[in-house]
Amino acid sequence: MNRGNCRKEEDWLAYLDNSATTETDPAVISVMADVMKKIYGNPSSLHGIGVKAERLMEQARKVVADALSCLPHEIVFTSGGTEANNMVIRGVAEAYHHRGNHMITSPIEHPSVYHVFQYLKQKGWKITELPVDSSGRVNPADVETALTDETVLVSVMHVNNEVGTIQPVEEIGNRLKKYPKVMFHVDAVQSFGKIPLHPSRSHIDFLTISGHKLHGPKGIGCLYKRKNLTLPSLLLGGGQERGLRSGTENLPAIAGLAKAVLLAKEAEETFYQKYQTWKEMILTRIENELTGVKINGDIDDGGAPYILNLSFPGLKSEVIVHALEKEQVYVSSKSACSSKKEEPSRVLKAMGLTDQEALGSIRISMGRMNVEEDIKQCCDVLVRTIPALQKVMKVHKR
Repeated sequence: MNRGNCRKEEDWLAYLDNSATTETDPAVISVMADVMKKIYGNPSSLHGIGVKAERLMEQARKVVADALSCLPHEIVFTSGGTEANNMVIRGVAEAYHHRGNHMITSPIEHPSVYHVFQYLKQKGWKITELPVDSSGRVNPADVETALTDETVLVSVMHVNNEVGTIQPVEEIGNRLKKYPKVMFHVDAVQSFGKIPLHPSRSHIDFLTISGHKLHGPKGIGCLYKRKNLTLPSLLLGGGQERGLRSGTENLPAIAGLAKAVLLAKEAEETFYQKYQTWKEMILTRIENELTGVKINGDIDDGGAPYILNLSFPGLKSEVIVHALEKEQVYVSSKSACSSKKEEPSRVLKAMGLTDQEALGSIRISMGRMNVEEDIKQCCDVLVRTIPALQKVMKVHKR
C-alpha cells in the first residue's frame, strides 16, 4: 500500500508519472478547503474581508520568495508554468524589441517554451537553437558563442522534463553576467522544490514555477521577475499582480501552492538521497535482468534522481505504458503535453537517438508520495513485462 493512507492492499497502485503531475498532498487540500470556507474575499476589495484575503495572499507570496531567496514583490502569481513561460518570452519580445530581434534557446525545452519560440520565428525573430550532447545538456560556451549584438533573451530550462538532465544554468548565468543587455530565463517547473536554485546567485532574470509538479494544486504557478525589469501583461483588465497579470487572484490555489512549497522545504534534506537510492535500484534491476534497453540522459550526478528515461528499441512506448498500467504501474512516454502524438520525441532526437529508440522510450518519474514498495513493484513488473513484449515483437517480425 502506498501514499500512507487507508487504501486496501488490493487497491495498490504505483503512480510513477510525477513529471506529468503529482498527487495533491492532503495537507494542501486541507488548506485550500479552509481558505474556500473562511477567506472568500476578493484581495482587491478595500473592506476588512478583502484585506484579510490580501494579507493571506502576501503571506503566500513571501513563502515562495523565501524559497527562492528573492523579494516578495519579485513574485507574480500565474495560472501555471505555461502562462509564466509565455509571459516571459512573448513579453520580452514585445517590451525589448527595440534592443534587438535575436533570442537563444535549446531544442529540448518544454512545449510551452519551444512553441513560443516557433511562434516568434514566424513573426520575424531570429531564434538560435543550441545543440545538446548525448545526455541532453547545453554547453555554456555555446551560449556565449551564439550571442550577438541583437540578442535580448536566453532561455534554458533547469531540469529536463523527459530525461531529467540538469542544465548548467548557474554557469550560463555567470557567463551572461558580462552582457547586461541580455536577459536570462529559466524554466524551473521540474526542479523547484526539489533542487535548490536561487535566481540572484545564478544571475537569472526570469524563473517559472508550477504548483502541480510539487504536490500542489493544478492551475497555479508563478513567475520570478527580477526587480526593475519590465514586462507587459498578457491579460488586460483590472491590473492585478502589480499590473502584470489581470484577473481576480485564485486565493485557495495560491495558499495551496504556499503550503506545497513549505512541505517541499521540510522534505528536501531526505528526499534527494531517497530518490537516488530508488533510481539506482531500478537501474540495477534492468541492467541485470533485461536486454535491449538503452538508458537516456545523465544517470550520474548531472541528472535529477527522480526522473529516469528508458528506451526499448523495437517496442512502442504506448504499448509498454498500457502493459504496465494493466499491472497497476503508471509511467509515461514523453512530455504529457505531447504524449498522445505518435511521433519521436523531439528531446530524444536532439540527443541523437534513432527514431526506433525514441519511439520505444518510457519515463519513470518519482514523487514525494511514493514509497519504496512502489519502486520494487515497478521493477518486478518491468522485468516480467518487457521480455514478454519483446518475445511477441520477435514473433510478429518473422
